[in-house]
Amino acid sequence: MEEIAKVKDLIEYWMNHNEEHAESYMKWATKASDAGNEELSRSLVRIYLESKRLNRLFEVAKKASC
Repeated sequence: MEEIAKVKDLIEYWMNHNEEHAESYMKWATKASDAGNEELSRSLVRIYLESKRLNRLFEVAKKASC
């Protein structure tokens, strides 16, 4: 049971850490777009969206750890 409590804490940490990265991706996507590099901007937006999807999966895992 102790291992489940630990992984629950890890999931919370991973979610928060992932969210920080996601926000950074969007910030850099905007900068890339402003610099005229739309391909890079689109790629970073896709990474942002995948990060958000990953956080939804973390939510599922978190609920399963209760």
